[in-house]
Amino acid sequence: MCAIVAGCTGVPFTDAKIDPASPVAADVAKMTRADGKFPTFAGIPAKPKDVRPLTQYGRDADSVLAERDALIAATEPSTWTLQGTDEFAERARRDAGPQIEPPNPGDAEAFARELRERATPPPPR
Repeated sequence: MCAIVAGCTGVPFTDAKIDPASPVAADVAKMTRADGKFPTFAGIPAKPKDVRPLTQYGRDADSVLAERDALIAATEPSTWTLQGTDEFAERARRDAGPQIEPPNPGDAEAFARELRERATPPPPR
């Protein structure tokens, strides 16, 4: 059993052949042969000392929200709103004068009929 399983464990990257006709063959060969430096845990930098604590982020966010609320409270009375529109409309109606009733459609027909009756047809040729 061990012999069968051991036959499946191979490293395809060391045994793989590079196609010389490939446009990246030279780069692949150079990269696989290069001994590179690998990072270690010792390379991780220490935690910075000049970073504010996590709880300070929440306090700063709360102060920004408090300033927003103060700004809204200070400027809200002069903000344009749709309040008081009925009074505005009533004042505009008073300034416009009395409302003229729309004409009755029958009046327009009667006026047109009267004009047709008064019209003089052109003389015949």
